[in-house]
Amino acid sequence: MQDLSEIPLFADLPKDVSEKFARSCSWRDYGEHELVIDIEDDSTDVRFVVSGSVRIIVRIAVGKEVILGEMGEGSFFGEISAIDGSPRSANVTTLTRARICTMPSSVFQTVLREEPDIAMKILIMFAGRVRSLNMRLAEHSFLQAKHRLYSELLRLSKTRAANPKHRIVSPPPTQRELAERIGTRREVVSRELNALERAGHIEKAKGGIIIANVGELQHRISEGWEGA
Repeated sequence: MQDLSEIPLFADLPKDVSEKFARSCSWRDYGEHELVIDIEDDSTDVRFVVSGSVRIIVRIAVGKEVILGEMGEGSFFGEISAIDGSPRSANVTTLTRARICTMPSSVFQTVLREEPDIAMKILIMFAGRVRSLNMRLAEHSFLQAKHRLYSELLRLSKTRAANPKHRIVSPPPTQRELAERIGTRREVVSRELNALERAGHIEKAKGGIIIANVGELQHRISEGWEGA
């Protein structure tokens, strides 16, 4: 019998409890770039990414899109609608082939009531998201687009194995994706990336965008806040 042990949130549940909740869940395989849920969808279940990755996008009335982020194996989404019963607030599409577990909202609410350790993990996750969204809101309110780009590059980056003093954004996002992340035009992103490259602060490689001068980007971000 299938249980929920492959999902990190439920990894510590006793096997019989895991199997009990799993009986009400379903598993589905998705192809690359396939729609999982759409904004304003009235479904209220929670989706767990068992394998693969998805992208979260918000669309506004004038047709523009803002990328909120990506989620990989072990992540989950849809918990807000499962809790308050409101329509979906974002679009979720797979980036790769993915396997997703769907848990009905009634079961998710039962888990929260009966398993306080899991409820606490959810609260900690919510706290992290609120902090992140508060920072993004402040950036959009006070920073120019170029400073938001520097912040986003650093957020997306990880330490480069070949040179620990460098960071790398890999796989490299397109200029359009970066623009949608920071709420600006692709042309703005293109201009700033080219300027950073000419100055030697970043390098565009096949495997990603290498940030060769992390301190310079951090300094520019600080200047942006000082001038806000």
